[in-house]
Amino acid sequence: MIGSDINLLTLLTLIVAVVAIVKLRSVLGRRTGDEETRVEQRRREASLQKNAASTPVSDKVVSLPRRERDDQPGEQATAVSVAEVEARIKSFAGGDTTLATRLMDILKLDRNFDPEQFLRGARQAYEMIVTAFAEGNRKILRDLLKADVFDSFSRAIGEREARGEQIDQSFVGINKADMLEADVSPKGIASVTVRFVSQLITATRDKAGVIIDGDSVRIKEVTDIWTFERDISTKDARRDLNWKLAGTQSPN
Repeated sequence: MIGSDINLLTLLTLIVAVVAIVKLRSVLGRRTGDEETRVEQRRREASLQKNAASTPVSDKVVSLPRRERDDQPGEQATAVSVAEVEARIKSFAGGDTTLATRLMDILKLDRNFDPEQFLRGARQAYEMIVTAFAEGNRKILRDLLKADVFDSFSRAIGEREARGEQIDQSFVGINKADMLEADVSPKGIASVTVRFVSQLITATRDKAGVIIDGDSVRIKEVTDIWTFERDISTKDARRDLNWKLAGTQSPN
């Protein structure tokens, strides 16, 4: 009786175990719709990758050239820029071949030189210098004039101050600014001479405020010929981009 109970108990245990295993296998072995979709997608991707590896590259696919050196684009841009400036210099000088040659000499030493930019700066400098001289502003003049020219301007201001005179001036504008000459000295000093035709309202008053020269209302046309200089002999010198007034002369 005991033995039969044991056998019956063992049999029941085995039946339960078998049923559990069957159910577990049915659950673990079943694929949901999402899983089947993912499996099918992975198969398609693998197939596409295999085909792509074995298919030759189409003629429509263009490979970008690899830069051999990082500085090549910069060098090409510089070369284009210099070529453009050379063309502008020839056009700028017109029929004056001597001026064009001298400007090209400056460009050979200073690749950043541009005659049009120079003239724009020269016009600004002219207005600043004329205004500063009338006001007696030596600080501004010192930064824009060569030492010997500054000394000359400063003496003239001092003499005017000693007489108690004052200049009332309004800068109307520059009608014209033309390059006349250009040169590079053997020491690498570049010089450019410019003729300015400007309009001013200027009057000089004495100690009592009486006008002794000029007119406080009438616009006067003034012509000045100025020469600007800049050291371009070395790389270090060319870091200073400022041109300074080196000489003045009256028109013939």
